[in-house]
Amino acid sequence: MSRPSTSEYGSFYQTYINYTSGKDYAILVQQYNQRITEFWDAIPLEKINYAYAPGKWTIKQMFQHVIDTERIFAYRALAISRKEKTPIPGFDENEYANNATAANRNWKDMLVEWRVVRQSTNLLFASFTDDQMKSLGTASDKPISVNALGFIIFGHALHHLHILKELYSI
Repeated sequence: MSRPSTSEYGSFYQTYINYTSGKDYAILVQQYNQRITEFWDAIPLEKINYAYAPGKWTIKQMFQHVIDTERIFAYRALAISRKEKTPIPGFDENEYANNATAANRNWKDMLVEWRVVRQSTNLLFASFTDDQMKSLGTASDKPISVNALGFIIFGHALHHLHILKELYSI
């Protein structure tokens, strides 16, 4: 399976796909899975409640967002691979963050959850046939393929690592 073409996703997702290299999901796993997990593992406990400006997410809130978003994108891939005809709605990441109670969560538990979610997503994508990877559906009112969602999942996580480096000095 090759990298997704621009006809497989809405232009909004181009930024995420640009964070990735490689031609298929298995290569993305090899290139990024461990790196992303180790990055989150290395964040010092004394920084997890830090936000770089008033009104911005803390690192914990951002991490919860990354976990939630991966679950949503994986669900989209599952639904589309199973030929779901109903368009999948978008989601308001700020509403999710406001209702996630990340501030009350144990950081170590979040790290475990992240590893489980990543493993679950990787197993899901490993189960897809080439035909399922090519499947197109509608999410957030835009066409999207299962293949593109795999790249978007990794690109979204890499995007947030970039933000942590640039704005949070991690």
